[in-house]
Formats: sequence, structure tokens, C-alpha cells
Amino acid sequence: MWYLCVFYHRLLDYRKAEVESLAELFGENGDHKGGKLEWKLPLHHHPDSPFHFVDLSSDDIARNIANRSILVKGMYELWGVGSDYEELQESIKTFPEERKSPYLLQGSTFKISVESFGKAISFQEQNERIQGLAYIPFKGQVNLRNPDHKFSLMEAADYGLNNGLPPVAQRTIFFGREVGGADRKLIPTYQLKSRTYLGPTAMDAEMAFLMANQALATPGKLVYDPFVGTGSILVGAAHFGAMTMGADIDIRVVRDGRGPDCNVWSNFKQYGLPPPIALLRADNNLPPWRPGLKEIFDAIICDPPYGVRAGGRKSGGRKLLKGTVAPYTVPDDKRTDHIPSTAAYSLVECVHDLLNLAAKMLVMGGRLVFFYPVLREEDCVFNQFPEHPCFTLISSSEQILSSRYSRVLLTMVKHSSYTKEMAEAAKLKHEEFRENHLKWLEDGNLHSAVFGPTIDPRLTVAGNCNATKDPKPKYRGKYV
Repeated sequence: MWYLCVFYHRLLDYRKAEVESLAELFGENGDHKGGKLEWKLPLHHHPDSPFHFVDLSSDDIARNIANRSILVKGMYELWGVGSDYEELQESIKTFPEERKSPYLLQGSTFKISVESFGKAISFQEQNERIQGLAYIPFKGQVNLRNPDHKFSLMEAADYGLNNGLPPVAQRTIFFGREVGGADRKLIPTYQLKSRTYLGPTAMDAEMAFLMANQALATPGKLVYDPFVGTGSILVGAAHFGAMTMGADIDIRVVRDGRGPDCNVWSNFKQYGLPPPIALLRADNNLPPWRPGLKEIFDAIICDPPYGVRAGGRKSGGRKLLKGTVAPYTVPDDKRTDHIPSTAAYSLVECVHDLLNLAAKMLVMGGRLVFFYPVLREEDCVFNQFPEHPCFTLISSSEQILSSRYSRVLLTMVKHSSYTKEMAEAAKLKHEEFRENHLKWLEDGNLHSAVFGPTIDPRLTVAGNCNATKDPKPKYRGKYV
């Protein structure tokens, strides 16, 4: 059955990927060509339009997707579409009566809302448009607060490119029954500026929820973040009921925070969420898992450090403490406050370790969701994504950061067990990937601050308590 999917006009490259992930989460049968959902654009609409048709098997699945999604404004059973109101009326009249009648019965309540994209519609114009729908035989009563059935009249104006919006050749008017809609109240509730414990690399709430949706976070699943920082990504997963676990190389972040009431645990307590089952001081380059332990996580979601705000670090660069001797040992009286020494950790090495960790520790069918930086300059041809023989890349969604750089959210699904043969194949892929990166670094086409090792002595995250300003830049979609 085809539904009208209306998106919020932001993060354009993330919209379909989120819906497709949620469709799998809620049991869409996957019989569509190539295992993907089928999409269609309305006539005369640009691919960046907020209006798309999507083929789903039932109202329940459409409702569940819309209710949980961050970027879907609403899912609608389309009753009519036209380029003007006369054409819309004819279209609604031809919609099957047996599909309309259950929602027009006496004793039921309903509400009609009017929305527009591309131009503003005054309150008076909205009322006039609703009055113009009098030919629909509603027998129930109007209830604006809590209706049984919601309907929407949506207008896409014949605007041009001069206002930064995608083009539509002519006006399109949609009328449909709302099947489900997103709860955008989540975003202000979880906004970073009111977060108890915050670091300079904290993930904004909207993106954390999108990552959790890509990871299919649900009750009963265990989600791990190996670069947990102040826990902003895991907060999104915990909101959807998943059990969470995190690690960070900076013990001050995961153990101390900025006091007993301002730490990672405080962020979960602030929202009434179950706390992580564990927070580890661990190095992604030297994971702490005992030999033989494998396939325990349902998803790994993270934002690896890539040198812009805080450089990646790994164990190394051992500097002897005063009064110590080689081999490197820490006296008992210094153990409590000791911070292990670290060395620079390049992005290429970091991602290789992350893929190997995920290959070992994810269950079969588990998802790895992480950000990867991309150079946007026209003369750069190396925008290859990292690969691993245990994984299939199912989506890549770009978020533009500046005129030169963007970051891409990669979603991978584990399809093969991690064996010695897979480890060797992964090593070869890594060497090829690394050589390509080194070539472009030498040619000066990739910015070493992002793609090369950092010399910044700071560690991954430094906590801030009761921050009043969002430390993350406000990244927006192409046409926002």
C-alpha cells in the first residue's frame, strides 16, 4: 500500500535511510526489489521535496515508523491529490468509499489541519480551505484537542530556487488521513544546552536519536559506544529502551566527571533513563576483552575522534613518572590519580580497530553505526569509505559541516563471523585503504588535521557542567 510520507525539511540525506531502518525494525516483510523499500516522487517534485510516496504493507507499520521517526512529520493514507482544488475534489471523490467510510461515521470525532510548504497561509485562508472540503460527508463532530481521526490538507507551492528550496513545476495539493506522526518534543527535551554534563564533542540530541534508529535500538538490546565521552549518543539509545555500555580512554570522563552530581551517570538520571550497565576506561587500540569473548553487542554506535575538536588518542608515548623506573610501573601511592600516557591515533588506524572490534563483538545481523569525515573539494577523488569483509554497507548519509568538509553516517550490518581468514582479508583491505590515504596526504589533498595523526596533547573529551551554550555547531541540511 502506498503512503504519503511527509518529511521535515532538514538533514535531507538521512530521511530515507531512517525510514528504511525503522521499517526493518517494525517487521516490514522486505519483499521489495533489492530488499529496500520502494519510493516514488509526486509528479513535478524534486528529490529534495519533503513529499514522497513509500510502499508499506500495513497501517500499523506506517504508524510505528512515523511515531518513532525523528525526520518523518507524518504518514498519510492519501485520499486525493491535484494541482488545484477542483482537481483535488475529483480525486477525493474517486477514492474508494469503503476506505473512506470507516472514518466518516456518526459518533466519531475528527480534525482537519492545513499545512503548506514554500509559502505561508494565513489563518483566514486555512479556514477557507477547510470550508471548501464540505463535499466530504463527515458525520462526526469536530474535536481539535483529541480527535479519533486526523486529516491534513497539504499545499506545496509553485516556488522557485531563489528561496533556497527545491523546485516544484506547479502547485500540488494533497489531502489524506494521518496514520502516524513524529514527536518532535523529544528534541527540546534532550537539547544539549540543558544537559547536566557536557563535553566539547557531545553529539546533539537529534543526531543521537537518528543514530539510535539506524542501530535499531530497542528494549532487550545491548548498545556499545567505544568513544563514549559524556554519553550523549548512548542517551539516545537508552531513550528507546536499549541497555547501554560505554568506554573511553580518558578515565577522568568515565570515572570522575566534574563531581558526584555532574558526570555521565547524571545525564541518564536527568532524563529518568536506565544508566549504562558499565562504563570502562578502555583503549580502542587495545580492547580489554578477554580472549574468546565475542558477539555480545547488538549494536555499536559512535563518533570516532577525527582531529577537529579533540584528537584521537591511544595508549603509548610512555613518559616515566618522577621516581619510577623502567619497565613502566606506577607506585601504589600514585595509582589513584594516575593518568596513563597516550599517543596520537590516526583516523585510519582508529577506524580499522573499530571495524575489527565490531566484527568480533557484534552479534550476527548486528549494526555498526559511525561517522566518517569526507573532503568536499571538487579536485578530491578519494572519498572511499572503509570496508570490512564481515560487513555490508547499507546506508551512507552526508551531513555538510563546511564548504570543505562533511561527515557521513555509515550504517553497516554484520553478515559473516569473524575468523582468521576474515581477519587476514580485513588486514589487506586496511593496508590498501591506508596506502590510498597516505598518497593523498602526501599530495596535500587531504587536511592532515582531520585525516592524519594529531599532535594535540588534549584527550578525547573534557567535561563541562551546566553549559549554557551548545558546543556543537548547528549543522543543517542543504536547503534549510
